[in-house]
Amino acid sequence: MKKIVSLLVLVLILSCGGQKKIIETNPDANKPVAQTTEESISKSVLYSGSAVSKAISLEAIKSSLEYLASDELEGRNTGSKGIEKAAVFIENHFKANHIKPYFETYRDSFNIETIIGYNVVGYLEGNDPKLKNEFVILGAHYDHIGTAKAVNGDVIANGANDDASGTVAVLEWAKYFAKTKSNKRSVLFTLYAAEEMGLKGSEHLAERLKEKQMDLYTMINFEMIGVPRATTEIMAYMSGYEKSNLAEQLNVYGGSELIGFFPKAKEFNLFQRSDNYPFYNAFKVPAHAISTFDFTNFEYYHHVDDEADKMDFNHMTNFINKMVPALEGMINAPTKVIKMNNE
Repeated sequence: MKKIVSLLVLVLILSCGGQKKIIETNPDANKPVAQTTEESISKSVLYSGSAVSKAISLEAIKSSLEYLASDELEGRNTGSKGIEKAAVFIENHFKANHIKPYFETYRDSFNIETIIGYNVVGYLEGNDPKLKNEFVILGAHYDHIGTAKAVNGDVIANGANDDASGTVAVLEWAKYFAKTKSNKRSVLFTLYAAEEMGLKGSEHLAERLKEKQMDLYTMINFEMIGVPRATTEIMAYMSGYEKSNLAEQLNVYGGSELIGFFPKAKEFNLFQRSDNYPFYNAFKVPAHAISTFDFTNFEYYHHVDDEADKMDFNHMTNFINKMVPALEGMINAPTKVIKMNNE
C-alpha cells in the first residue's frame, strides 16, 4: 500500500508542472502537510517506503530498560561498579548487532579529578559513497546519580526515565539500522557518562570529534522519554526549537506532528542543560534534545522511585517506532536540508 501511495504522489508531482506546492495526505497524520514540489520528491517519495510501524518490540525495550534501571546497577553513578556493568551491557549490544567501535574500542575515556569516566560509542558506516562522509549522532546519557534520599529504606536512584529510557531508544535504533542497512550517512550511537556531573562526557566527545574534523550534519540527544505527555499535547518536544528547522523536518519525514514546541523549555534553559549542547558549541550545527518529560507528567526526577515499573512501555514503543522514518529521512536526505535558523 505504501508503494502505491508513493507512486500516486510521484504522479501528482509530475502532473503539476509549474505548481510550487502540493499537499501530501498521510493516513497517520492529523492533518495534511504542505510542501514544495522539490521537497516532496526528496521527503515523501524517497522515504515513505521506509516507514516501519512495528520494527522495534516492546519486549526488547522492556528487557533492556529493566536491566539498566535495576538495583544491580546501583544507580549508574559515573565511576561506580554499576556504570561499568551498564557500559558492558551497551558494548555487548553493539557487538551482537554488528555495530563497530568508532575509536580503537567502544570506550571514549576521560578523567574528572580521580574519577575515570567513559562514553560508549558505536559506529555504523553509511552505505552511500559520498554521504557516508557526513555523520549523524544519536545520543543519550547512560549515567545517573547513584543514590538519593531514602524512601522506605531504598536509597538507589535507578534512573529509569533519566535516562535509561533514552539509552534504550538509541540501542534499539542502532539494532534497527544495522539490520536494515538503511543509512546513507554514517551514524554514531553515543551513550554518555557524567551528564549528571555537568555534561562532562558529551563535552569530551564533542571536542574529540571536532579535533578529527568530523563533518557533522545533525545531533539529537534523547532525554527522558519513558512517560507520555497529556493527550492534548504533541507527543514530544525539542529544546532550542527556534534555533533550527530540525523539528519541522523530522515531522515531515515522520509523516505526522511528532515533535513540537514546549514554551517552558527556554524558561528552564533546557537547550543548555542536556548532552546536545556541547555538540552545538563545538560544531554550530543543529544539535537538540528531544523529550517527552514536561515537568507535569513525572514526579520522580532524581528520586529513588524513578524505576522501571513507572515507565509506560506502550508509549516508549510507540515513540521509538514513530521516530524510525523520521530518523531515516534525516539520515538519507540527498542534501543537507536541516540547517540552523538565523538567530
